[in-house]
Amino acid sequence: MIYSVDVQITAPVNDTELGDRIADAITNVFPGADVEERHGEIAAETHSLDHFSELLHRQEILDTARGELFGNRRGDTLSFDLKKQAAFQGVVNFAVGNPDELGDIHVRIRVEEPDVEAFVDHVAPPTEEGKPVAPDDER
Repeated sequence: MIYSVDVQITAPVNDTELGDRIADAITNVFPGADVEERHGEIAAETHSLDHFSELLHRQEILDTARGELFGNRRGDTLSFDLKKQAAFQGVVNFAVGNPDELGDIHVRIRVEEPDVEAFVDHVAPPTEEGKPVAPDDER
């Protein structure tokens, strides 16, 4: 199955932060993302969530990820926020509730092919007792 997605990532850069560290936080979770520093923010774009999916599997947070992905769905678009500090460590930590005072990493995914449900099943498959349902989805 070929997946066609556009992933846009943005994060504010505050006066007390280094843009390079925020760029590193983004590429630690989304390696291969094209990153650029704009006035007051870092913006990045990628077309692959393979490494992100691997992190979700490794951290055993597939159910949480599914909830976050489907919880902020608008048509063919999914969005969620990640904590900067965790991302800098190469860890996925969804930002829920009040935003961090320095801001979070905002991720927006537009799914073109095949459809949102199939894409989410690929990135964060459904689980039973914490394990992916389909054995070929285990990583």
